[in-house]
Amino acid sequence: MPRKKTKALVREVQPDRLYNNVQVQKLINRVMNDGKKQIAEKLVYTGMQKAAERLKVESPLEVFEKAFKNVQPQVETRSRRVGGANYQIPFEVKGQRQNHLTTMWFVAACRSRKGIGMADKIAAELQDAYNGQGNAVKKREDTHKMAEANRAFAHFART
Repeated sequence: MPRKKTKALVREVQPDRLYNNVQVQKLINRVMNDGKKQIAEKLVYTGMQKAAERLKVESPLEVFEKAFKNVQPQVETRSRRVGGANYQIPFEVKGQRQNHLTTMWFVAACRSRKGIGMADKIAAELQDAYNGQGNAVKKREDTHKMAEANRAFAHFART
């Protein structure tokens, strides 16, 4: 099994039923527990609808796309051993990895909220991410700060 995902290993995800969007389907798959996809779909669609109503935006898909754009990381750090020392080296994040991190951070931020149902957690996190706040956006900003702080080690990435 190769360390990097080659084109042959990447599974093609079909778009979701309601919005015909692949990223929404990936969120549904990530929210899903124990293979209960219909429940996950209901949670995500309800959360998107509630967020759109609270923000007074017509399209829930528009809220979703802007929220995910605010969570998407541009750079991340990876640990690399050089001459007996470990360095955090900043790398640009592209394509599938960028979407994967966005989805993972978003779902983790939703699950970390306490005291309300999952649909309300999704709605609240979408609302916060849409406004550039919330735990998922904070995670992105922390990642960017870490990469900025370790910018001096960027020359190790080329070797």
